[in-house]
Amino acid sequence: MSGTRVIATGGRRGSGSRLGWNLLGLLVFVVAGFPVYWMLNTAFKPAKDAIDPDPSLLPTGLTLSNFSRALDIADFWGPVGRSLVVSLSVVAIGIVVGMLAALAISRFAFRGRKIVIVGILAVQMVPLVAMIIPVFLLLNDLKQYDKLTGIIITYLTFILPFTVWTLRGFIVNIPKELEEAAMVDGCSRTGAFIRVVFPLLAPGMVATSVYGFIQAWNEYLYALMLLSQEHQTATVWLGNFTTKHGTEYAPMMAGATMMAVPIVVLFLFVQRKMAAGLTAGAVKG
Repeated sequence: MSGTRVIATGGRRGSGSRLGWNLLGLLVFVVAGFPVYWMLNTAFKPAKDAIDPDPSLLPTGLTLSNFSRALDIADFWGPVGRSLVVSLSVVAIGIVVGMLAALAISRFAFRGRKIVIVGILAVQMVPLVAMIIPVFLLLNDLKQYDKLTGIIITYLTFILPFTVWTLRGFIVNIPKELEEAAMVDGCSRTGAFIRVVFPLLAPGMVATSVYGFIQAWNEYLYALMLLSQEHQTATVWLGNFTTKHGTEYAPMMAGATMMAVPIVVLFLFVQRKMAAGLTAGAVKG
């Protein structure tokens, strides 16, 4: 009987624990998802309701006029196209350079290796706002001020350290024995990397690429300071909704909704590749 009581008590405790975690997860979901819901709610509601001092949590009416107003305020496709060029260029360059650097750090022993690792971590601790003036002066000397190439180089300075550090973690978790076995079978080191390591590293590269794309797409401060209105990106374009007469909140939320579409589409395409557990069973059998 006592054993039955213990089992019953343990079952109730486990059930209560699961309920607590579920409630906590629901709370986190609500807190994280409410800003997105409010953005969509404001984007589709009439403009007069967006500035109502007593707003309603539920939609009071649906309209698409905010989207047409957002497109009429200023050129939309130009900034979006420039943001895509910058973000994709940063991801492409960052993933190639970051992968090679991470491979060197994780697979080869060389003098100053620990210093490089510490340096990567230290760079990520520097506030981006503290580097605006040095970056401006450097880009001005290099004739890259107010150019997309200059902003791409700037974004790489804070996206590359994270890329290297993240990919290093993925490469370290791939057993060296897999490469050695491939080399015993006749592959060169490069061939072993391409045939063995690269497929297992793909989920990490996808996850890192998504992070880099989001960082470059959403960056505002450097784009505002280093690019003129002629070359502005999508995030700076949102500033057109704030004028001396006030802020048009409904069209601004409509513009923000349109800006979020590329991120959502990208995530839907790569969500299956973002799991990092493919190396778990690599050495089984």
